[in-house]
Amino acid sequence: SGAAPAPALERSMTDSTPIAADVLVLGGGPGGYVAAIRAAQLGLATVCVEMDRTLGGTCVNVGCIPSKALLQSSEHYEFARLHAEEHGVRYDGVRFDLAQMMKRKDEVVGQNTKGVEFLFRKNKVTWAKGVGRLVAAGEGGNRVEVTAADGTVTTYAPKHVILATGSVPIELPFLRFDEERILSNVGALKIPEVPRRMIVIGGGVIGLELGSVWRRLGAQVTVVDLAPTILPGQDDDIVKEATKVFTKQGLTLRTGVAVKGAERAGDVVRVTIEANGTPETLEADYVLVSVGRRPALHGVDAQALGLALGKRGEVLVNHQM
Repeated sequence: SGAAPAPALERSMTDSTPIAADVLVLGGGPGGYVAAIRAAQLGLATVCVEMDRTLGGTCVNVGCIPSKALLQSSEHYEFARLHAEEHGVRYDGVRFDLAQMMKRKDEVVGQNTKGVEFLFRKNKVTWAKGVGRLVAAGEGGNRVEVTAADGTVTTYAPKHVILATGSVPIELPFLRFDEERILSNVGALKIPEVPRRMIVIGGGVIGLELGSVWRRLGAQVTVVDLAPTILPGQDDDIVKEATKVFTKQGLTLRTGVAVKGAERAGDVVRVTIEANGTPETLEADYVLVSVGRRPALHGVDAQALGLALGKRGEVLVNHQM
């Protein structure tokens, strides 16, 4: 860009004096780390607060990147098993190694998180490792307290604060995540075995992606959604084509179905559904709950800070965010 490199942060001589900064970003996911890198490239002294042990947020660590890695691996296996002979390529006894698939997925994630960390160092972004809390400081300007893993608290006084705290999966009150048999996207990315039967509650992108991975590897996958189609809210033509693709792939798609309750008994989860007023019980050894995500305002007391929130708990902003 030709801009001057970001200046070094003005560190205080005493722990009690806040550290000055031009910009502080709360959250090291795709929204946060890109903003931090760009701010530093434009010459601003920049801090990015991230409480996880790696940068990249949900997307890089337990979302888009690892799910795409497993989608690619499972697609290679399905192609070799079902379609290679159409191209004159023959395999004798095609098998998959789940441990190696998971290892490769973790390596892909590691490459991405290390890449973000490298860009922080290159552009002189300070990574404040710990849990950040935006404090209502009144006339004193912005204050952000960062508590490290060892309990040490460092206070920053940034001129500007960017909120990029991301989102978390929505839980059903009767189906709380244990990440063993009742899974969010996090647990669904590290199942130690191919499920015999998997129920996916929610026919959105996350549920269909991860359901597709395990279906290709041999699981019997049933997707249930209250909406009349999968991918609610998407373009009708895309929904029609996607329905054909997933049905041909072997997923059982049950739409217009309400989930009424569930219980776990050992290694079995029983889910009670209702379709057209008729109750039914489905059983599976794993259930993936992917009914959406909600804003996660970690360390942000919206009421104390005078921030207006929307219906889903999101911070209301103008057209310039």
